[in-house]
Amino acid sequence: MIDAHCHIDLYPNPEKLLRELDKQGITVISVTNLPSHFEMGLPHFKSLKKIRLALGMHPLYAENHSEEFSAFLRLIDVTSYIGEVGLDFSKEGLSTKDIQVISFRRILKALQGKKKILSIHSRKAEREVLNCLIDFHAKGAIFHWYSGPIKLIVEIANAGFFFSINNAMIKSKAGQARISKIPQNKILTETDGPFIEIKGKPVKSSDVKEIIIYLSQIWNCSYSKTDEIINNNFNVLLSSIR
Repeated sequence: MIDAHCHIDLYPNPEKLLRELDKQGITVISVTNLPSHFEMGLPHFKSLKKIRLALGMHPLYAENHSEEFSAFLRLIDVTSYIGEVGLDFSKEGLSTKDIQVISFRRILKALQGKKKILSIHSRKAEREVLNCLIDFHAKGAIFHWYSGPIKLIVEIANAGFFFSINNAMIKSKAGQARISKIPQNKILTETDGPFIEIKGKPVKSSDVKEIIIYLSQIWNCSYSKTDEIINNNFNVLLSSIR
């Protein structure tokens, strides 16, 4: 199973969770919100085979970006995974819109020519994010928890980018509508834990099984075949950084 986007550092006991995930053999991309968070967590990930820590600069932390950006540049070559980065033009992030755009474009410029996988935040800014990715010839980008226009999905997929879908998406009509329009070869699974809950408890990476079951139903194929498709998609993504 693959969890392409979660926040291990934000769980109550991250070290315990890491040990559990390592035993389960789940492939996980653990994103961070700022470079200082990445640097603090990195020693705990170095010995793990399938769990990777991503270097982040979350758009909702835009007020911290200027003081953190030098650290971001210093740490770029420490990891092949970048996230969570992007733009957020929702009510929550609109006041820092200009800072976000400057920062995101600086990030993409710094990444040009480097083989990285990006986990992207794009709430209410999907078109702007796509344009930025294209402007800087980005590859290996994953639109995490996509909630934008359905008509933009084909354009994003045609640009070579992926989508990671989670347990909340498969339970809402809006999420289901978007999932139905994403090409099979562009879908990955994620949890965005601990921000999603199942039965009152934070979702765990093993809960991507629920997503695989849902996809197997709408694709009319077996669980094992669906899991194989997701793994193949992830391997295609990995090939972009090899």
